[in-house]
Amino acid sequence: MKLRRDPFQAIADPTRRAILVLLTTQTMTAGEIAQNFDAARPTISKHLRVLNECDLVTSNQEGREVYYNLRVDKMKEIDQWLEQFKKIWEDRFDNLDKYLAKIQNERKNGNTE
Repeated sequence: MKLRRDPFQAIADPTRRAILVLLTTQTMTAGEIAQNFDAARPTISKHLRVLNECDLVTSNQEGREVYYNLRVDKMKEIDQWLEQFKKIWEDRFDNLDKYLAKIQNERKNGNTE
């Protein structure tokens, strides 16, 4: 049985987020990924295993090398979940902008209550 983890568990770790960023531009082996970090290759392999278990990356073996690819469709799921919070914050900032504009307008017109 293959263990399934939550994708948010995977992106909670800064190293795993950095690995995902690396994979946005190209397919890479674990060794190529490890060269970008001050961590041992087994540590990076553990991070890749978590990302794979969360379906955020796929692995394809070609000969002796295993290549890792980003699963963009799974990243879109995370983006969709975050979108609800983005909308809330945009609304709050819009309300703040309106309030600040109102205060500035009142000060210009001498309506300080």
